[in-house]
Amino acid sequence: MRGHEHSTNANELSGTVHGFVVQTGSVHGGIHVSGGGAREVVPPPWQLPPSVRITDRTDEIRALEAHRDRATEDGHPTLAAVSGLGGVGKTAVALAWLHTLRPHFPGGQLYADLGAQAPDGPADPGEVVARFLRALGVPSGQVPPTLGERVALYRSLTADRQLVVLLDDAATAAQVRPLLPAGQSVTAVTSRRRMPGLSLDGGHVIHLEPLSPEAAVELLEATLADGRVAAQPEEARALVALCAGLPLAVRIAGARLAARPKQGITAMVRALSEEHERLEALAIEGDHDVRAALDLSYQGLPPRAARLYRLLGLHPGREFGAPVARTLLGGDAAEALDALHDANLLVDVAEASGGERYRFHDLVRLHAAERAAQDESGDERAAALLRVGRHYLAAAGRAEEIIEPGRVGPERDFGRGVAAESVAEEDFGPVGGQTAAEAALDWLERELPNLMAMVRLARPMGAPELAWQLTDALWPLFPRRKLYREWIEAHREGLLAAEEAGNGEASCRMLTSGALGMLATGEHAEGLAMFERAAASFLERGDALGHARTLNYRGLALQRLGQRDRAAEFFARAAAELPAHGDLRAGALARFNLADIALAQERYETAAVEAEAARLTLEAAGDTYNAARAAGLTGRACVGLGRLERAEAELSTALSALRAEAAGFETAHVLGGLARLSERRGQPWQARQYYREAVSLYGSVGRSRSAEAVGAAARLGALESPGTADSPPAPPAPDPSGDDRRGSGA
Repeated sequence: MRGHEHSTNANELSGTVHGFVVQTGSVHGGIHVSGGGAREVVPPPWQLPPSVRITDRTDEIRALEAHRDRATEDGHPTLAAVSGLGGVGKTAVALAWLHTLRPHFPGGQLYADLGAQAPDGPADPGEVVARFLRALGVPSGQVPPTLGERVALYRSLTADRQLVVLLDDAATAAQVRPLLPAGQSVTAVTSRRRMPGLSLDGGHVIHLEPLSPEAAVELLEATLADGRVAAQPEEARALVALCAGLPLAVRIAGARLAARPKQGITAMVRALSEEHERLEALAIEGDHDVRAALDLSYQGLPPRAARLYRLLGLHPGREFGAPVARTLLGGDAAEALDALHDANLLVDVAEASGGERYRFHDLVRLHAAERAAQDESGDERAAALLRVGRHYLAAAGRAEEIIEPGRVGPERDFGRGVAAESVAEEDFGPVGGQTAAEAALDWLERELPNLMAMVRLARPMGAPELAWQLTDALWPLFPRRKLYREWIEAHREGLLAAEEAGNGEASCRMLTSGALGMLATGEHAEGLAMFERAAASFLERGDALGHARTLNYRGLALQRLGQRDRAAEFFARAAAELPAHGDLRAGALARFNLADIALAQERYETAAVEAEAARLTLEAAGDTYNAARAAGLTGRACVGLGRLERAEAELSTALSALRAEAAGFETAHVLGGLARLSERRGQPWQARQYYREAVSLYGSVGRSRSAEAVGAAARLGALESPGTADSPPAPPAPDPSGDDRRGSGA
């Protein structure tokens, strides 16, 4: 592989949007979504996990419902926070309450694990809001890039919709606030910390204490359901006392007893008491008895399940699929997983694709990691973590191939016993009407916390190649799902890893892909500096094609920095050198960029010539998206030249193609061109219609402050002003082309 190549379909810079336009208003049971004339109803999301049996929480649930009644009477949304020790049943109480509300809240249910105890840190509110927007029917490409814009769209969508929202395991009130819906919705928050700050937002805060002895015995009896509690009441009370009244510990002890129907409760009390004395050093936050119960459960596991338990404690993320377990054990893991699940050591997490997925309770995960540190050697732990990393690399690489089959990448080091094809077959597959590419993208996003954790761990564990290879395989996800924070972080770590490994080619890939992320987030100067570093490295390595590609990239950065003349020089060099080195498509994109600058400078003839030449080459290369962009640019140039018939033909062709791609930002550009065409023809009413739709599209993709959006809004305002609605059309204003360049020279 020479240079740094991205496929035709890569959305390398911010702004392109794929999906439908969300129309908000009164929403009853679904969101009506339109795109190119098609309409569909997005069903309400029902994301709450199933409820579990609870005991002795009647007062708390009654208090929560009383708070909801008061908030409803006052016309306010309902916000409640449930805090307490890990394992005390906070989520169970919240779910028991919220599930009773479903008949009264037809707008759906949203759920997010905010990960206060996650090894890689709490969940980013911006990414959680993005997931909520997608659940409410906003296509991935139309999720705005910034937290403020996402929150504004989220509250617009929920203003007239009755929703139930559960924000589980929150770290702080500040993390919660951007996730609160508007309107008459109900939000419950759970946290190990008391959160008095939410009282300022109208929240009702309750704190759960451990179960009373009577309630804990009732829970133990329900777990066993075989008469032993009634036959041995004193022993049952002693056992739940050792469990400190925590439902988690009671269920674990009960599960162990249930697996031994002939064993008396006395034996469990004796064993747990002895373990309590021996495990003082393993206590976390004073949860001595829970730790003892976990150790007893661990000791009762079959050897293969016990080893899987230890090794899963090394997994860097909170959730994992069954293939990870198979990778760790080197073969079938179904029986071991069943044993862990039956012992209440693993939670089965429902997955839309039907795949098996699990997670540890936080205390259980910490216990598993402690057992790994005690019972596995350092070399065994390192080898297990490396197997997990290579598993994720194989699966991510397969997802990349499905999403961008034409992308040329480096050889990947999966390690022995890991096959990318078999991993992908079992890790993800299309759901419902999904395409294979959509399913692969969903898998990458779902596993992103695990993948990012491996990127961070790879270099410290002595495997720098794993860090940059994982980052490179993740490329298709970042621009498509607008995951800017992870985009930047992964490429920074990947670059350090590539440099540590002494791999010049990998360093160039990390620099160029990472610099595109800088441009997407507005860090244009830093992006330019990274492109220049890559260019120098390509020259040093004698890679002429790679260096030619950086010409186009540097031109984009300079254009963003307002240095149009210098940018044009780089685009002109790229347009000449890229075809000479065999990359006709990238050369055509450089000519498109030249046309873009010419249009902004009102050099309409040059813009039309360059855009038409770019379109012909892009069509021959099969790049229909960028060919449509070029046709739209040609049409806008023709408006400026007064060639109105050709302008109409080019703009109409571009509009149809870009609507089919659901590319909102570029579609808005074309609508602006049609509006100016209508003005030239003396059709102000038609121009207003085009401008209105263009302004709406810019807003829907989070670009309402762009120069193009501001210009369209200004022209619309002028046409709607009294006395000017039917005035003669004004000359067309300069129209810089959009900055969304999926495939722009990569």
